[in-house]
Amino acid sequence: MTGPRILTAFQMGALVLASAALYGCAATTVSPIPQARPAVVTPAVVPAAPQSAQRMLSQKSLAMRKYYENVQADFLRNDLLRTDGGGVDTPFNEVQLTRNFDAIALNDEYATIGGQFVAQTTRSTLHRWEIPVRIGLEFGESVPNAQRAIDRATVTALTARLARATRHPISMSSQPNFHVLVLNEDERQAIGPRLFQLVPGIGQSMVNSIVDMPRSSYCVVVASDPDDNGAYTKAVAIIRGEHPDLMRMSCFHEEIAQGLGLANDSPRARPSIFNDDEEFALLTRHDELLLQMLYDPRLHIGMSPEIAGPISAQIAREILGQNS
Repeated sequence: MTGPRILTAFQMGALVLASAALYGCAATTVSPIPQARPAVVTPAVVPAAPQSAQRMLSQKSLAMRKYYENVQADFLRNDLLRTDGGGVDTPFNEVQLTRNFDAIALNDEYATIGGQFVAQTTRSTLHRWEIPVRIGLEFGESVPNAQRAIDRATVTALTARLARATRHPISMSSQPNFHVLVLNEDERQAIGPRLFQLVPGIGQSMVNSIVDMPRSSYCVVVASDPDDNGAYTKAVAIIRGEHPDLMRMSCFHEEIAQGLGLANDSPRARPSIFNDDEEFALLTRHDELLLQMLYDPRLHIGMSPEIAGPISAQIAREILGQNS
């Protein structure tokens, strides 16, 4: 699909308060690029608003906050949203890593049908950023200062981790091309005009899908490939401000990572956040290896699964040998 595309939406299923939720995802050949050193992380300076200047949460947002507190509590009661990154109970080998890379990096979870975005896995060419990724974190006026401080620390640490994993220049910036917006309900419903500014060509249907997001969708990322060659140049992630801390952190990890090019989920990927079972809340070692593979210079934007497959298998053999 030319232009902006929905890469992923972290969604819950009908049984969320009984057991688990669902993550959903909706994330040409050039010469190889040299491996870039991780960028020095320089957090963007975003002044905290005086408490008196912050808007109070609306009744709608207060109700959503209570709802998501219950959702997170249910996850934790069911031993979900793990933060340990996996261990002896989650082994994987090069065959599994290659299979998971194919499923997650070379498929889209959303398709455009009749002008609407529909959850439907389809084969895709390889997508990633060829230019430095500059992440900017912004908050709605009603997001409390204490929460902002937590989120700045989370995104700053995550940015450094992603730069190390990909060996691609990724940094925090006051002039971002990857916007991460933390918004409460009323702010998200009014974000339409800003989305048109941030992602030219985004289209009304995509804006509507964000503005009218049901509470079953926790967060979403949209990335733009304006030349339709696999190279992302802009992205916007929307994170619900009403989420409790762990769910917000999980959204940051999944949406920013998927905005780098890991556009799909797979029920067979473990240990991974790119899975619909909610077992893991945060990026795992397995996920870092997927990012390392995605940004390996032997893979190129626009590569078909048939061409990328044998190369990714070789990369998986090498990096698991190095990390064993």
